[in-house]
Amino acid sequence: MSGSVLYDAPGPRTRRIERIASIVVGLLLVALLVWVIKGMIDRGLFDARWEVFTDPPKGQTAADVWRSLVVIGLGATLRAAVLAAPLAFVLALVLAVLRTSKVRLVSGLATAVIELLRGVPVLLMMLFGLLAFGLTAYEAVVLGLVLYNAAIVAEIIRAGLAALPKGQLEAGTAVGLTRWQTLRIVQLPQVLRLMLPSLISQFVVLLKDSSLGFIVGYPELLRTMQLNYSFFGDQYRFPLFVVTLALYLGVNFALTRVAIIVDRRLAARGQKPEQLEINTEIAIPTNPGRTSV
Repeated sequence: MSGSVLYDAPGPRTRRIERIASIVVGLLLVALLVWVIKGMIDRGLFDARWEVFTDPPKGQTAADVWRSLVVIGLGATLRAAVLAAPLAFVLALVLAVLRTSKVRLVSGLATAVIELLRGVPVLLMMLFGLLAFGLTAYEAVVLGLVLYNAAIVAEIIRAGLAALPKGQLEAGTAVGLTRWQTLRIVQLPQVLRLMLPSLISQFVVLLKDSSLGFIVGYPELLRTMQLNYSFFGDQYRFPLFVVTLALYLGVNFALTRVAIIVDRRLAARGQKPEQLEINTEIAIPTNPGRTSV
């Protein structure tokens, strides 16, 4: 019997071919990695320039370099993202609810705002806050991240609401709930559970977009890397770039893992069967062939 409704389970020959193909692809990837590393060694990318992290020049210590990257640079990146993410989420909820309003004027205005925010680049929003409102670099970065990502998240939430059965709203009305109560109690919890992967992905994008803050003078991680190789010299650019890349990847990977864990726990909680007591006693007639008149 087949192991799937879509295709038959692979046989011994197919599994052997897949195993051989996996080994060949793995060897090719290892060979490519060795070739890249050898080329980097030949160009001197693994010479004394990496000592910037252990014994940096110009009277600096290794602690100074790591503190500038991890504490100052990464700390500034996280500080902007941690504030912008919940603000963007709250604004997105408001915009999504207004867009689904039955009043055409309200839904039309919400749609116009969402489309406007989606069409303007994040950097222009940061520059607008900096130049038009006189905000600080940190405030301008947060403003740009909030406005742009709120529009994207609002569309994600709206898509989730549209995917729900329309009978839920009618059922809520039938039991005496208002439209807002049905939305808050019944629909939104389902949407947030359903769209959690997309929401987390957008917040990862928000974290990466914070790197645009170096253009408006915000000392985030990318700006800190630039200041470091400008101070120590261009020969240290590659090591600083690699460490900065590793920090970005580490934070994004941790955020993704948190999303996976939360999603699994929510799925396990939603799929946990209720413990119901079922009466298994069945009444059997004493004379099955006799019917009462």
